[in-house]
Amino acid sequence: MDLNLKGKRVLVTGGSRGIGRAIAAAFIKEQSKVGIVARNMDELLGTKEELGVEIFQSDLSKESERDNLMKEFINQFGGIDILINNAGGSNGDTVMNTSVHEFEEAMELNFISAVHLSQLAAQNMKKLGSGSIINIVSIYGREAGGFPTYNASKAALISFTKSFSTEIIKENVRVNGIAPGAVFHPNKVWLERLEKDPDLLKTYGKNKIPAGRLGTPEEIANVVVFLASDRASWIVGSTINVDGGQSHLNF
Repeated sequence: MDLNLKGKRVLVTGGSRGIGRAIAAAFIKEQSKVGIVARNMDELLGTKEELGVEIFQSDLSKESERDNLMKEFINQFGGIDILINNAGGSNGDTVMNTSVHEFEEAMELNFISAVHLSQLAAQNMKKLGSGSIINIVSIYGREAGGFPTYNASKAALISFTKSFSTEIIKENVRVNGIAPGAVFHPNKVWLERLEKDPDLLKTYGKNKIPAGRLGTPEEIANVVVFLASDRASWIVGSTINVDGGQSHLNF
């Protein structure tokens, strides 16, 4: 299926590893013009060499750096057609063992950064007369499962996705979300868990996911490129679970 994404200018946050890297690769396959954002320059350079994307080093937890990032991207690419808010992280512990500061950090990175970048991107998209913003959330934004800081920030982002979508669709800018379930990629968290339990990948999928396995970053990326394309033109304000049936909710 031709998704008509050739030449589209795409910004992917958290794009140097895992799901973000797979999303960038999927857009490259569609012949889009892709820029990725991350904090680690070594990882950025490695992804640039492998995929041929443009790279931007930025700490998205800081408002000034978000402003500078969007200015740099638009100046370099001449505008922005698609924004993928994928950057995020997990911190803290149980509610009683997590400081308020850690909740604030999670909200700044996982929620506020996506809100701010969406505002900045939408300003340019309105001038262009079209655009697509996709927020990568989590099934744990709808139900318990991750750390409370993560759950709360992703729940907020799901709510924002719906709220902003109804406002900005009048400008032909679509806002949607994708809620992955458990997806394996060799990051620090997964490697630490595998060190403690070498059979984790088999047992986790068997015990918690009806499909019997963990998802892959590419399976998330495939849905992202479709949702960003005009083939999904009538999908507005939706957050779609991509989880092999893992979610316990029926909506």
